[in-house]
Amino acid sequence: MTTKTLNYTPEQTLKMVSDYQAGTTVESIAESLGKSVRSVVAKLSREKVYVAKTYATKTGEPVVKKDQHADAIAAVLGLTEAETESLTKANKTALAKIFAALANSKPI
Repeated sequence: MTTKTLNYTPEQTLKMVSDYQAGTTVESIAESLGKSVRSVVAKLSREKVYVAKTYATKTGEPVVKKDQHADAIAAVLGLTEAETESLTKANKTALAKIFAALANSKPI
């Protein structure tokens, strides 16, 4: 019977979690432990303490996915799922502009 080799000792795990919660970057923790960043992120995730980075646009706004634009347009226009699916093939900038125009339009 083979014994399982631990990637992290309980002491390493405890230090890693406390360092991360104190604001130490994942890259610094990985370097100090001689592990890869992916390994540290995976371990912190298993320990339920890792918080993924939130992405923003160049202007600092939250990222809105193309599907979300298409769904918003479909809700305004009352489109079917098939019609909404075809919208997702359009350019993201175009979808954002269409939604903005619809949101600012007045009913006829």
